[in-house]
Amino acid sequence: MNLKVGDKVVVIAGSSKGKEGKITKTLKKENRVIVEGANIVKKHRKGNGQETGGILETEAPIHASNVMLIDPKTKKRTRIGHTIEKDKKVRVAKKSGEKID
Repeated sequence: MNLKVGDKVVVIAGSSKGKEGKITKTLKKENRVIVEGANIVKKHRKGNGQETGGILETEAPIHASNVMLIDPKTKKRTRIGHTIEKDKKVRVAKKSGEKID
């Protein structure tokens, strides 16, 4: 998976299609990401002594193939490529060639 926490992405498939947000968490083994403000689900939680119960809204994981990185230069969605700079592998945006990170 070429996506990292903090990357700005756009959702390209599913019920949250078109929404933009930052990645807050990556689940590498399941190849999924959690995007801030996208794929909102409602969870019913029972209250206990310290917390009140009720219906909570939270972000659910999205498969990594359903999000694309936003190019820092053109502000449009793009694929991720790799190049080597000074013996270090670096991520680059395919559309503009701009370095990511």
